[in-house]
Amino acid sequence: MKTVGMIGGIAPESTVQFYRLLIAAYRERQQDGSYPLILINSIDMKAMLDLVGTNNLIGLTTYLASETEKLARAGADFALFASNTPHIVFDDVQRQTSINLLSIVKATCDSARGLGLKRVGLLGTRFTMQGQFYADVFSQQGIRVVVPNPEEQEYVHNKYMSELVAGIFLPETRDKVLAIANRLQEQDKIDGLVFGGTELPLLFRDLEESAIPFLDTTKIHVEAALEQMLS
Repeated sequence: MKTVGMIGGIAPESTVQFYRLLIAAYRERQQDGSYPLILINSIDMKAMLDLVGTNNLIGLTTYLASETEKLARAGADFALFASNTPHIVFDDVQRQTSINLLSIVKATCDSARGLGLKRVGLLGTRFTMQGQFYADVFSQQGIRVVVPNPEEQEYVHNKYMSELVAGIFLPETRDKVLAIANRLQEQDKIDGLVFGGTELPLLFRDLEESAIPFLDTTKIHVEAALEQMLS
């Protein structure tokens, strides 16, 4: 079994969820009482977001590459970011690290392609919604990525940063985000919705059903990590 190295803490709530899901998925697959080998480097979310917010992509790359190398030195066979936002510089970090990185974006694209989706909505932080890293990867498979309008983006981003990353999940926030998803379906004709923020699925964990497929990037990333651990 390979050891996975996780860059976590960005944000802590989703890191905890990733850890729980990976253990559960592993034990369901193995059923021999064993547990997966996981190394977690919980980094300073503020330090990362300050670099993102000032568009200091060189500094962001250096910071994430340095933190990933700590996992490599600790014995990780491959690594991942338990978050979507760091994928702004995914390729640059990969070039500066000695171990392979597992992309949440590519894993989610594979899932969307498997579902036969052609036009997906994307929710997440402002950096994710306004970035091109989802659109670039998905376009290679003929899938169009649609983002909310500027006012909706501002709402989602503010709620994400002020509530979700702090572990606050309010019904009224869920209802508003769901209304944005419904508008994207009705007006922009999306056939799926990517939760491009790993805290977003936690906001919808009590939702029994939806009109369109929700792509939970945390669960998708966990499954991809498990496949690589057991390969």
